[in-house]
Amino acid sequence: MNSLEQKIEYSFKNRDYLEEALTHSSYANENSGSMPCNERMEFLGDAVLSIISAKYLFNKFPQMPEGRLTKLRSSLVCTQSLSQFAKEIDLGSYLKMGKGERASGGSERPSVLEDAFESLIAAIYLDGGMEEAERFVLRFLSREVENHHSNFHDYKSLLQEIIQQNPDETLTYTVVGTSGPDHDKRFDVELKLNSNIIGRGHGTSKKNAEQLAAKEALELMGVEI
Repeated sequence: MNSLEQKIEYSFKNRDYLEEALTHSSYANENSGSMPCNERMEFLGDAVLSIISAKYLFNKFPQMPEGRLTKLRSSLVCTQSLSQFAKEIDLGSYLKMGKGERASGGSERPSVLEDAFESLIAAIYLDGGMEEAERFVLRFLSREVENHHSNFHDYKSLLQEIIQQNPDETLTYTVVGTSGPDHDKRFDVELKLNSNIIGRGHGTSKKNAEQLAAKEALELMGVEI
């Protein structure tokens, strides 16, 4: 715990909060439920993260409309981003997990790391209040926001707006293949306009692959993006 506290730059007054945040349900189940797992912490941490990120973006971009703020926040606090933040502090190695879950690569699974990161936010919030939780979260978000703001585009929505100008045209996204282990799976998506393939995407999630397929289609159509 000392090592993790150094990495997150926060020392707990009550380490029970940190203990609970680091306990995966598989570990609690193997120990007959004798200790709480981090699922409740994850629930609270998600809400705290939502408030912190919304407040930060609201103040940073005073002219940005609500829809754009929502999309930007979603890109900042998605599974891929939060799991990467967790990897930066090696959070997976501190998790208490069941033997089977750890053996199957659970400590590196993006969804597990996302939940653990949100649980850690909750633990800091409960122990030190909103100010400390905000300081911890913004250590990651403030660094990432410029990159996401300049590079995040909702290619699917843009393409849909263009295609909707002709009501007879139909877009279809289809997952045509997957690769990689369960904890690090990749998705291949084909995008068809009616029956013609106009884009392909390869990504870390179905949504990511669909966005990349839409991006390719827009480039094919000569749309400046």
